[in-house]
Amino acid sequence: MGLLDKLSGWLGLKKKEVNVLCLGLDNSGKTTIINQLKPSNTQTQEIVPTIGFNIEKFKSSSLSFTVFDMSGQSRYRNLWEHYYKESHAIIFVIDSNDKLRTVVIKEELDILLNHKDIHNRKIPILFFANKMDLQDAMPSTEVSQILCLETITDKPWHICASNAIKGEGLKEGLDWLQDRIKIMNT
Repeated sequence: MGLLDKLSGWLGLKKKEVNVLCLGLDNSGKTTIINQLKPSNTQTQEIVPTIGFNIEKFKSSSLSFTVFDMSGQSRYRNLWEHYYKESHAIIFVIDSNDKLRTVVIKEELDILLNHKDIHNRKIPILFFANKMDLQDAMPSTEVSQILCLETITDKPWHICASNAIKGEGLKEGLDWLQDRIKIMNT
C-alpha cells in the first residue's frame, strides 16, 4: 500500500470496497443493468447471456463496487450460494414482462432469503423490476405483491422500476443501495 493510499484511508477519502451479487433468472437483464452502471467508456456494446458468472468493477462517488453477475439459468443457480457470505449487498433483477416464471422467481427469492449465510444478516437487497418499457410489463407494485416483498422485515429492501437498455431507474436504485451500505458501515 502506497503512502497516498494510506493517507487517503486515514482522511476517509478512500472508497470503501463492496461486493455485490447480481441475481435473477436468465434473460431478466442483469448483465445489461451492470453494463449501464459502468462508466460509458467501459460499457460493452454487445451483451451475451452469462455462463457461470462474470465479475465487473466500477466506482461511484463514494464506493468501489465488485459486482458478481451470476447466471440465472437453472443449471447455474446453485452457484449463487457460494458467494453469499462475502457479499455486502444484493441486486435482484426481475423481468417484469415474464409472468409465467413469477413462481420460479418467488421460489429462488425464498431460497436466497432463507439461506444460512443471508437469513440473519441485514444485507440490503435492491430489486429492479426490469423491462418496464414492454407493453405487458407488470408495474413494480404488482411485482412486489407477487413476490411478497412486504414480508421481508429483517433487511432493508427497495424496488425500482427499470428499463436497463435505456438506463431508466438504475440511478435511483444505485443511490438507494449506496445509502444503505453507508448506513451499515457507520
